[in-house]
Amino acid sequence: MASKTESFVFDERSKSILLTIIKIHIATGQPVGSRTLSKQSREGLSAATIRNIMADLEEAGYLTHPHTSAGRIPTDKGYRFYADSIIKQAKISKSDEITINRWLLDSGVARAEEFMERTSHLLSEISGNVGIVISPPPAYDILQHLEFIKLSEGRVLVITVSRSGIVRDRVVHLDEVVTQDELDKTARYVLDNFEGMNLQSIRTEILKKMSEEKVLYDRLLQNAVLICNSSLANSDEQGQVYVDGTSTILTKPDFTDDTERLRELFKMYEEKGKLIKVLNEYLAESMPTGICIRIGAENQIPTMRNCAIITSAYNSGNNAVGGVVVVGPTRMEYARMITVVNYIARLFERVLSEENGLRP
Repeated sequence: MASKTESFVFDERSKSILLTIIKIHIATGQPVGSRTLSKQSREGLSAATIRNIMADLEEAGYLTHPHTSAGRIPTDKGYRFYADSIIKQAKISKSDEITINRWLLDSGVARAEEFMERTSHLLSEISGNVGIVISPPPAYDILQHLEFIKLSEGRVLVITVSRSGIVRDRVVHLDEVVTQDELDKTARYVLDNFEGMNLQSIRTEILKKMSEEKVLYDRLLQNAVLICNSSLANSDEQGQVYVDGTSTILTKPDFTDDTERLRELFKMYEEKGKLIKVLNEYLAESMPTGICIRIGAENQIPTMRNCAIITSAYNSGNNAVGGVVVVGPTRMEYARMITVVNYIARLFERVLSEENGLRP
């Protein structure tokens, strides 16, 4: 015999009532009762009819109810249905678009680091939750400027400036003895031949040239290969993560009832390497549609299983190089956050693709 869940028919009336419950609960934070829905029903449904539908939705796993209330609240499954139903129709509001453009495009911010810090703060302000931005890994930096500075025997300071204005420096240890003059010539060679390429591609091209022109460029290319292998194209290195708004968790009743989980959640935000690894997996999932949404138990990390995470990757060329993320309770303004996160990710792509980009 089929269970009631298996035989449940998700008709338009059930869908409408479920979506209405979710919208009201997101707005108020309170359980939603049949009497409230009856007053809003366009079909003039009675409270008794609505109670029967709500009972069916609860048994099918879309709703639950607190022990102290006759009203219902959405489950993770209910929120998933809601998010899937709005993801293609959601459109950013004019006011959010104006706010984002004013904060990020009209503010005069030119440095990439400041731009990303400002973006994570903006995401937190708009959402009332945690805003996160992941910058591109060094391997995808588009080279604009490069310096090699000799520090001591076997130690060279490598300074790179990307087109988007990200400045990175690293000390490289070399077995070869090189002079400052040789380092200057090597840096000029790399800039003259590879400016405008990403650092990963530069390493590949240098290796190719070395095999083709080893007589002409032997010493110069050897230096370039040695330094680039050690610093310019470490493809395993992750981008920086910018987090803002973690204190907003303290204002959320969804979190404050569980002190231990709250403590673990704060710890998660501090472990940025682990955070990037998890979010990068979600960003990879966002590529086909532009958005990835993980709700409650869908999250891999136990401490984030009462959270909703909305992510969107931004690309440089054909590569996903970073991401825009909002993290909050499962009771989140999904429609608005989907549009805001996606809009900012597309804005990042536009800024990164501009000829001048962000300044160092």
